Amino acid sequence: MKRWITSSIAVACVVAFAILLSPIEDAPAAAAPKRLSSYDPQVKQLLAQMTLDEKIGQMTQPDQEFLMKAPEDIQKYFIGSVLSGGNSDPKEGNSLEAWTNLYDRIQTEAMKTRLGIPILYGVDAVHGHNNVLGAVIFPHNINLGCTRDPALVEKIARITAREVRATGIQWTFAPCVTVPQDIRWGRTYEGFSEDPQIVATLGEAAVRGFQGLDLSSPLSILACAKHYVGDGGTSPAASGPEGVAPAGPGASARFRLDQGDTRVDEATLRRIHLPGYVAAIRAGVGSIMPSYSSWNGVKCSASRRLLTEILKQELGFEGFLISDYNAIDQIKPGDYKGSIEISINAGMDMAMVPSNYRNYFRYLKELVEEGKVPMSRIDDAVTRILRVKFAMGLMDKNRSQLADRKLHQSFGSPEHRALAREAVRKSLVLLKNDRKTLPLSRQAPRIHVAGKSADDLGNQCGGWTIQWQGRSGPVTTGGTTILAAIRSAVSPKTQVTYSQDGTGAEGAAVGVVVIGERPYAEGVGDRADLSLGKEDLEAVANVKKAGIPVVVILISGRPMIINEVLPQADAFLAAFLPGTEGGGVADVLFGSYKPTGKLSFSWPRSNDQLPLNIHLPKDRYNPLFPVGYGLSY
Repeated sequence: MKRWITSSIAVACVVAFAILLSPIEDAPAAAAPKRLSSYDPQVKQLLAQMTLDEKIGQMTQPDQEFLMKAPEDIQKYFIGSVLSGGNSDPKEGNSLEAWTNLYDRIQTEAMKTRLGIPILYGVDAVHGHNNVLGAVIFPHNINLGCTRDPALVEKIARITAREVRATGIQWTFAPCVTVPQDIRWGRTYEGFSEDPQIVATLGEAAVRGFQGLDLSSPLSILACAKHYVGDGGTSPAASGPEGVAPAGPGASARFRLDQGDTRVDEATLRRIHLPGYVAAIRAGVGSIMPSYSSWNGVKCSASRRLLTEILKQELGFEGFLISDYNAIDQIKPGDYKGSIEISINAGMDMAMVPSNYRNYFRYLKELVEEGKVPMSRIDDAVTRILRVKFAMGLMDKNRSQLADRKLHQSFGSPEHRALAREAVRKSLVLLKNDRKTLPLSRQAPRIHVAGKSADDLGNQCGGWTIQWQGRSGPVTTGGTTILAAIRSAVSPKTQVTYSQDGTGAEGAAVGVVVIGERPYAEGVGDRADLSLGKEDLEAVANVKKAGIPVVVILISGRPMIINEVLPQADAFLAAFLPGTEGGGVADVLFGSYKPTGKLSFSWPRSNDQLPLNIHLPKDRYNPLFPVGYGLSY
């Protein structure tokens, strides 16, 4: 390790930990949401009319990708819910029109059933309506954690809800209120912070934003707190998913944290991993998704202790539980019927069964007829689902359940993008700024921009962007790269040059190098080694050789090992995954706004320190930068 790092940075960390920990902003006051159980009189009337088949249909959620191969199954199995998984798009393409048409087709079919109970359609709108072309892609949750701004998070969720409703869809599998304790986990960026307080405050704000003051509003969508519980605390597995390629330098297909086992006592589980759910329930969240992962060897989706005793009985959750994608299959491998029995009896209310919905329906019906799943459990599950549908106004016979296409007018609008740009600039964290290198002058004769992520919208947005794992390169949802934003921000006389490898920087007034990770999502993103790639190191070194001031911007889903580049940088900005609005980065680079972001995760000195988090004993907590660190101008 460089001597410079062990001296000045060590001092900076001590000072930062003492005085720079910024408390989270006060959450805006909100009225208590209406209790879902207040709809029970209407629910009981409807439940009394339902056959067993109709009840099980409400508990069944296929993926449209498979259901639309046999759309008649919507009526045959009385399907109550449909989802689009990560890559499950309309066969006509990803356009706003195609998504809206798909929703209307499915809903029209559902309304033909005997009781005409509308479909509840779910999608992973985790940083905007990220499956749909033209949607605004907001910064990921790791960025929003750096803002400490619940009012901003609530506004983002409101705009996301509006864009989701433009396609007719009424349910998002968000917010993720995980509390990642090991940044090697590929889902780290889906968490607001390693600090449970930050997660709870911002998760509650997101629920308020999605659901609004009234779930029946045509601009509200159902929220889903996930993944219950402890998904951010898993230990590395002995082997990883077969056939999954390493996600980056030093990555190993044998290293896996995703869907693992969280081995902690109940007191620790409650202290670190439960607060986000307590807050979400306080905000009136209508659905919760149990995790793929296990708690002390027992799958969360199979744990009556977690699902029924703690969540429903102790915390008073009145909504419904939806399993993760094919999660029930993992409970008792090779015995699907036995897995269903365990999960439903543990408290699962609705099963996400993308392609295997027919067998799920058949087996659950058999389990009821055999007395292995009591009718009281079925009625409880369906009651919870129907509570939500009544609260959302889906059971209002005087209201159209088809998409409101007037909302297309504001989809991806400049106003929505302005909010995303605000979120970008508020989430940037300035880690180093020697000799006041930043802010840059708009009048500089020449600025040389470099790095693989400077002109790559896909890298900026990260995973869960149009495709499940995301992708590098142009993202046809539209947006502004950092390079384009810099070119738009400077004076007409300033020349902005670019080379991906950093060569050609000689003679420029300053170099801006944008480096970091390529997109990934769950599973693929698990990495044992968080070192920067060779091309990143070379790009910084090439600009440094030009003898000019160097500004490094890191695009990543988590803190990285930056020991080799930090000493070469005169200024270092952690941008994480800012989304489509690169203009927010330029706003801070050129001083239109001062950086205000504070780290939501501890920044490690080396891979050997991992896992590193604020819950370690004080004598073991020695980060390069602590949670709460962030400079300004």
